[in-house]
Formats: sequence, structure tokens, C-alpha cells
Amino acid sequence: MARWRSIVPGLMLGGFSLLVTAQGVSDKVGIGETSGRLGETADLSNAPRVTIDRPKPTYPLYERDKRMHGYPPFQALVDAAPAGSVLKVPPGNYAGPVVVKKPLVIDGEGKVTIDAGDRGTVFSLETDGAVLRGMHLTGSGANHDTDDSCLDVRGHNNVIENLQIDNCLFGIDLKQSSNNIVRGNRISSKPFDLGIRGDGIRLWYSNNNLIENNLVTDSRDNVAWYSHRNIYRGNEGRRSRYSIHFMFANNNIVENNRFYDNAVGIYFMYMEGGGARNNIISHATGATGMALGFKEASDIFIENNEIIYSAVGVGSDLSPFQPNTTIRFKGNRFAYNGIAVQLTSELGGNFLDDNIFEGNLTDIYQAGRGQGDKNTWRGNYFDTYQGFDKDGDGYGDTPHEEYAYADQIWMETPPARFFKTSPVLELLDFLERLAPITSPELQARDPKPRMHKPARNAG
Repeated sequence: MARWRSIVPGLMLGGFSLLVTAQGVSDKVGIGETSGRLGETADLSNAPRVTIDRPKPTYPLYERDKRMHGYPPFQALVDAAPAGSVLKVPPGNYAGPVVVKKPLVIDGEGKVTIDAGDRGTVFSLETDGAVLRGMHLTGSGANHDTDDSCLDVRGHNNVIENLQIDNCLFGIDLKQSSNNIVRGNRISSKPFDLGIRGDGIRLWYSNNNLIENNLVTDSRDNVAWYSHRNIYRGNEGRRSRYSIHFMFANNNIVENNRFYDNAVGIYFMYMEGGGARNNIISHATGATGMALGFKEASDIFIENNEIIYSAVGVGSDLSPFQPNTTIRFKGNRFAYNGIAVQLTSELGGNFLDDNIFEGNLTDIYQAGRGQGDKNTWRGNYFDTYQGFDKDGDGYGDTPHEEYAYADQIWMETPPARFFKTSPVLELLDFLERLAPITSPELQARDPKPRMHKPARNAG
């Protein structure tokens, strides 16, 4: 009997392993993923589906703003329309909220406004295969606990286009919703301080969506969390916090977008695969200003982007994170930034090829001593390069090496960055270069720098 008691735990463990395998954890490798084994990627798309919405409260008319008390309810038009029909809405103002649970084509032709009177969510699309077009949605509540928004999307294969969305806490909120098209919408939040606004477009456990040609201004963030293989194309973002914040979101593509005056451009956090190309990111300024950010991200490409006038062009921490992966910067222009590339907690694995560095106060800041040779620099153009091209091949005859002299003061003591480029620090730097009394720290070495700035078709 004692012998059986010692065997039973082993049999139970073996049975549990078989059960996990049977539930879909396999060795199949998806696009851009490193492995399908449990725990090796941040992909949670095969996690059990659960309802993650808190029930929405209901508000009587008398609690809603009086400006919409005389409006006819839009819900009555939706209830009267048969499933699969086209609902042509007479121009005018209508009262929200609205809940759509059947496939409809609803076209306001730019002449229809739905107002929820500053309470709750204005419009909920809880179906598959619907089209919502040409409407003005406005007047959500301001409650973060219930995610008050202009438009909730809780379905797949919908088209949401050419909406005007304003005076709402959150703009368009997709949860567990995939294969949708969100296109040509103009979105802004309520006129609150930056930290308490809602997100312009939010993806939560939502995959394979196309987010295209939208204009998002004066919101908090655009976020994609636990959301994979989405495409952000041709959007414009202004005066918000994160232009796009990815977290636990693999293989997303960001291309041909324009982001101005946001605190952070694109942030890649705890994710693998995907990348950004042909974007313009400008004026990511302030104490935390950063055009491109990486936190424990792996296997990302960054190509042909215009990264200008930002406090930090690239801020990278522990990235790439997964063993034997890389982050590849190619053909980008880093111009007029405080720091073009800032690498901290460096593990190596960054490849920087054919980029342009011009007019930056500091081209490269490599935190940690003796880490300057961990990354690979090839064929970049530096306007600070001091060398010749005697053989006329277009590349310098000697390597371009970036050293930190007096700059080590603010690199090792971040509060001292306040004095960066001050006359005193510049004088110290000059004297250090003239007659070093401490060893300069190698930041980067490009063995074959370009002599001439290459022409480019940015963004």
C-alpha cells in the first residue's frame, strides 16, 4: 500500500502534463514568434475567454444633461431595423445610449449626432459583421471604473469609419474583438488634464484589427494590450501621452503614421515581433519625452522612421530581452534630439545600420561601464564624424567612435542632466578632451561610417 502512495503523485503529474498538451500548447511556431511552448512568449491569445467587462450602469433621463432631453431615442430606430438591413438615418440629433446586437449597416452620412448627455457609454456595438459610418458620437460619462466611452466594440469583422467622436472619456474601446476595421475617425477626449483623460483607441485582447487613417488628438493614450497582429497605418496623433503603447502584444505593425507633440511616440513593452516603419515622430518632449521606447522587448524592426526634436529618440531598457533575438534599426533619421539613442541595462543585440545622426545634442548614451561594444553599428552617417575618405568609396577611412568625457557626470548621476550643455559642463568637456584626467568611456563604435548623408524618402 505504501508503494502505491509513492507512485500516485507521479501518475497525477504525468496526467496533468498530457491534459495541458491536449488543450493546445504545442510546438507550432507563429509568425514572428520564437516558440509555441508555454511561457516562452507573451502571447496569451489562447488563454480561456472570460468576460472582462464590468456591467454598465443605466441612467434615467433626468440624470442626463438637459441639452438632449428633447431628442428622439436612436435605440428605437435600431430595434425596428431587421437584422442585415441598411439603416438610413434621417439627419438630426438623437439621444443615447444605443446598443446594437444584430448586424446592421448604419450610415449617418455625416448628418446624425447621438448624445448620451454626459452619462455612461454612448454606443455599444455588440455584434459581428456590422458597419457604423458617418456619425457624430458625443457626451459620454467621465467614469473610469465603468470605462465610459463614445463607442464600445464587442464583436468581430465590423467596420467603423468616418465617425466624429468628442466629449467622451474613451473614444473607441475594443475588447475581445478581432478582425475589425477602424478607419478615418476623428477622436478626442474630454477636456481634462492629461493623466485623467481616457484613451483614444484601446485594444484589449483584440487581434488582427486594422487601425487606419484616424486622427486622435487631446486624448490620453492609444493602447494595444494582450492584442496581436494588428496594423496601425496612416494615423495621426497629437497632444496626447502615448501615441501607441504596446504591452504583451506581439507582431503588431506600425507604418506610415505621424505623431506630433505626444509625450511618448511608440512604446514596445514585454512583447516580441513586429515593428515600425516609415513613421514621423516629432516633439516627444518633457521630462519623460521619448520617441521610441523598449522595455524587455525582443525581435523588433525599426526602419526608415523620422525621429526628430524629441528629448530622447530611442530609450531602451533590457531590450532585446529574449536570448538570441535582436532589435534592428535601419535607415532611420535621428535629428535634433536631446539624446538620439539611450541604452540602459544593456544586454547587446541591437543592430544599427545605415541610420542618419545629425544635430543631436548627444548621439548615443550607453549606460553601464564597458558596454559600448555590445551592439553593432554599421554604415551610419554622423555629422560629428572627423575623418577622411581617401579612397573615395563613400565611407570614412577610420572608425567613428563616440566617447563620453565630462558627460559621464550626468550619465552616472541623472539629476545632473539638468546642467547638460551648460557652459560649465561644456568647458569641463573641452578640457577633458584636451587633456583627459579620467578615462573616457566608449559609447559606440562604427567601423565604417558614411561620409555623406544619404538621400531618403521619409515617412
